[in-house]
Amino acid sequence: MDKSNKPDLSTLPLMAMSEIPTPQSGARHITGLVKESGKITGYQLSDGQVITKEEGVELARQGSIAGVGIATNHGTEYLKSLPDQTEANNLDNLPSITQE
Repeated sequence: MDKSNKPDLSTLPLMAMSEIPTPQSGARHITGLVKESGKITGYQLSDGQVITKEEGVELARQGSIAGVGIATNHGTEYLKSLPDQTEANNLDNLPSITQE
């Protein structure tokens, strides 16, 4: 806590993540979300590749996806945006894509 006894809420998003992998040089970014019935099931990467949610977690863990951390909800791992000053790259703000 700071001198005013108020908690630093800026660290809450990071505390929700179980891992924050270090991206490799040339790591891709997530540019779109694959959704089924409103739930994220996959990701589109900056090179156009479409991957499953599970593949995304593994690639992020290997440092192949930048700007994300790994969180867990009810035993299921998923990706979360790392907080920065740009809202446009938050996963919640990315467009949904359809798989063909």
